[in-house]
Amino acid sequence: MHLVELLLPTYDNDGRPFGAAALNRVRDELAARFGGVTAFSRAPAEGVWEEGGEVSRDQIVVFEVMADALDRGWWGAYRAELERRFRQEKLIIRATEFEEL
Repeated sequence: MHLVELLLPTYDNDGRPFGAAALNRVRDELAARFGGVTAFSRAPAEGVWEEGGEVSRDQIVVFEVMADALDRGWWGAYRAELERRFRQEKLIIRATEFEEL
């Protein structure tokens, strides 16, 4: 079993909010494909990173789904689609294998 996490920004690079509709669309797509989704959206997390000597910050929400197997081709295409929709050079989607207890 795998836990897949998507880290999505709440604002674009110019500081404009994406709004609930953009995030709800992702939530609905994931729920339809995987039979459920958890969204951590009430208190956005803050991402901080340094690149080229500059510190950048993002407010993000995290979506989680559980999948029996990883379809890397589908996830790669979906990440590319989300990068286009959210106008990002790169979005993080990560997977962790786990055992249900």
